[in-house]
Amino acid sequence: MDFLSDNNLLGLAIGLCTFLIIGMFHPIVIKCEYHFGTACWWWFLLLGLACIALSVWVGNVLLSALLGVTAFSSFWSILEIFEQQERVRKGWFPRNPKRKYPFDK
Repeated sequence: MDFLSDNNLLGLAIGLCTFLIIGMFHPIVIKCEYHFGTACWWWFLLLGLACIALSVWVGNVLLSALLGVTAFSSFWSILEIFEQQERVRKGWFPRNPKRKYPFDK
């Protein structure tokens, strides 16, 4: 941590990790919608709330920032899970043949 601060690399480290965290959430949302549908939105809510609590509690700036990024990426995923369902409806992503979709008639 001192190395990052002393060499003014903390911002770059946070930026890189933010990029990776956001990138991780894209396939997670796709897989969650495929297997569980939109019913799993509350998992993202709970994860986000837990990460906010930990972000406030942790004293390390880097870890606190990354927990905050994870929290808000998780909150954004709530919206994305419903948008993913719409993308599946349009045929842009594969449907799970073992699930019944709300847009099926």
